Amino acid sequence: MFGRVKPLDAILATAEKKSLHRSLGAFQLTMLGIGAVIGTGIFVLTAEAAQKAGPGMMLSFVIAGFVCAVAALCYAEMSAMVPVSGSAYTYSYAVMGEVVAWMVGWALILEYAIAAGAVSVGWSGYFVGWLHTSFAIDVPKELVRGPFDGGMINLPAMLIAMVVTALLVKGTKESATVNAVLVGIKILALTLFIALTIPVIKTGQFEPFAPMGFAGISAAAASIFFAYVGFDAVSTAAEETRNPQRNMPIGLIGSLAICTIFYMLVAAGVIGTVGAQPVTGAAGEALSPGTPALAHACSAIHDNAVVCSKEALAWTLKQVGYPFVGWLIGAAAILALPSVILMMMFGQTRIFFVMSRDGLLPEFFSRVHPRFHTPHVITILTGVFVTLFAAFFPVGLLADVSNSGTLFAFAAVSIAVLVLRRTDPTRARPFRTPVVTFTAPLAILGCIYLFFSLSFETIALFFGWAALGLIVYYAYSRSRSHVGRGLVEVHEGDRDTPPQPVPPIE
Repeated sequence: MFGRVKPLDAILATAEKKSLHRSLGAFQLTMLGIGAVIGTGIFVLTAEAAQKAGPGMMLSFVIAGFVCAVAALCYAEMSAMVPVSGSAYTYSYAVMGEVVAWMVGWALILEYAIAAGAVSVGWSGYFVGWLHTSFAIDVPKELVRGPFDGGMINLPAMLIAMVVTALLVKGTKESATVNAVLVGIKILALTLFIALTIPVIKTGQFEPFAPMGFAGISAAAASIFFAYVGFDAVSTAAEETRNPQRNMPIGLIGSLAICTIFYMLVAAGVIGTVGAQPVTGAAGEALSPGTPALAHACSAIHDNAVVCSKEALAWTLKQVGYPFVGWLIGAAAILALPSVILMMMFGQTRIFFVMSRDGLLPEFFSRVHPRFHTPHVITILTGVFVTLFAAFFPVGLLADVSNSGTLFAFAAVSIAVLVLRRTDPTRARPFRTPVVTFTAPLAILGCIYLFFSLSFETIALFFGWAALGLIVYYAYSRSRSHVGRGLVEVHEGDRDTPPQPVPPIE
């Protein structure tokens, strides 16, 4: 089952035959990375992390950030060496074979599409709160929450998902330009938050540091990992990047480093000003985020805790005497969170694009719009699913499910780097992962640790999704695979020549 390996030379040839327009540079990639990373995790999920770990969420950010850092170094080597669309899927195809590549691509659906839905729900929370603060408009909860969260449908989340879909169909360059503006707003908002909260920190707010023990810190790290998800979406833009051998590593590592600094300062500002102790039940038991029990406990204290807020940063500023700035932070989140949705959907469509190009998905998925030069068919289809996820599921559930797919993909890339160093040591590597025999295994172990720190329900759902993926592969994709049928792709100059048959690779 590991025999169908697509050679790197064939992968690069395929990209040349049906390539996307190269228009992105190092600065744009870094901005895309920051746009994809800073979003729901810090604006919304800070409250969930506090409920699980208390002030110990500071350590949760460090753990999740460290796992991402070592994984980013592996991503940087692979993306610079293989500058084509597809990210972890493409790398796995070249190293570990078609079945593993399919499973990675299948898992990336959990990462990108469901994550885009989660961010859409996070945006909805800020938007509804902003309407209430600004215009005293109270939207019925039945129209702003899904059925799992006490409502019927989340209309604002659906709306923003549809707007972003239309923007992506319009074109990558336009999307990147809009994103750069939104990233600027986001960074300005977080900088303002840090400047106002850090000077008034009270060290006593950090005690007790870990009220739920290290298990709580681990659980929070597994959830807050969502705050870092997105940097790998930069690597899916490799085929649209100028000089990818230089620019991809800069975009990946640069965006992650900037985001980590912001996260630590923002988390310290929240904890040190208003505190971040979990809300417990009547018997002192821990209450899980996003449950009716926690909602009831929060109602009993009139939502007077950061863990009860759907807009944690804006709420914090209002509590420390900056209500207008809190309003501005809410407005900034409303403007900036769509950039995260954009990058998640961008990554999803490019994964589907290259899987279709390999024959594992229907060929019409890889059609490029004659005017906009974007994969419009799969972009619209992805937008439909993201809209449905956003309409009916709560943000915490979506974030955890997304994390399970992401961690699987990260581990696969780290394994691919190690394997390729042994099987193809002479290939040019514009960027080499430092101390790869230590860095890559550390990334793999870190991913496994965070994966099994997720809830049992999330892990079970992931394995169920994986089983469904195998059924789809053997029922449809395996028999239509270009590699399995012995079809080798040709270069750009030979685009009118039919694929040439070669002996099947099994």
